Amino acid sequence: MSPASKRIGSVPYLNSVPLTYGIEEETDFVVPSALAEKIRDGELDAALVSITEALFCEGYDILDGVAVASDGPVKSVFLAHRQRLEEIQTVYCDTASLTSVNLLRVLLAERGINPVFEPLPDYAQASELENVLLIGNPGIDFLRAPHEHKIWDLGVAWKEFSDLPFVYAVWALRRGCHDETLRNKLLRAKENGINHLSEIIATHSDYDADFRQAYLGGHIRYDLGEREKAGLNKFIELLKIHGNQPVIEPRMVG
Repeated sequence: MSPASKRIGSVPYLNSVPLTYGIEEETDFVVPSALAEKIRDGELDAALVSITEALFCEGYDILDGVAVASDGPVKSVFLAHRQRLEEIQTVYCDTASLTSVNLLRVLLAERGINPVFEPLPDYAQASELENVLLIGNPGIDFLRAPHEHKIWDLGVAWKEFSDLPFVYAVWALRRGCHDETLRNKLLRAKENGINHLSEIIATHSDYDADFRQAYLGGHIRYDLGEREKAGLNKFIELLKIHGNQPVIEPRMVG
């Protein structure tokens, strides 16, 4: 199936692999920022987008029951910093995901810290910068290489702040362009991925099996249940206080 004919989009990160199990051939894999552009432009009917895409843009329904979330350490969304948090004035950010930027923004703002956020020029420069926000596989690569930074895992920071899970990504469905068949396909893909998680951990090519076991088998959660929704509502509350654009109340569909 050519990329132009694919109506489902996801991200090329290890944490999303179980959610597209069995539908890989009909899924277009691009980084979160490009994925958001594709669904906004009508090129996709469903996309596993950063949660802020669904909170900042009109026209989406959110598929209930499915998310990329953590309830504590996430290991792939973090601030690598050389300065003390209270001294930080500038953070260079991976622009692939607005969610991580906004999560860091609200966590720091709650501590009275309001740095300037600048785009990360290049992943290769990350280790040279004082303070850098990284996500996904590039973030994992950074952690596994030599570096002199302290690591502030944003999953841990959110858990300590709220005592709730954090939702990083959801299936956004373009309103008026999805039906029960599409929704059920995505729900089945998650169910199949969870049922075959041991196989994914054993056979996937990203990183080593021990890391995949700890990451996919422990740190990443895939449910969008009541506690995840409570965490999402808390994030929305803070975005309304500390964010820089209007927030749209999410509409869940089953």
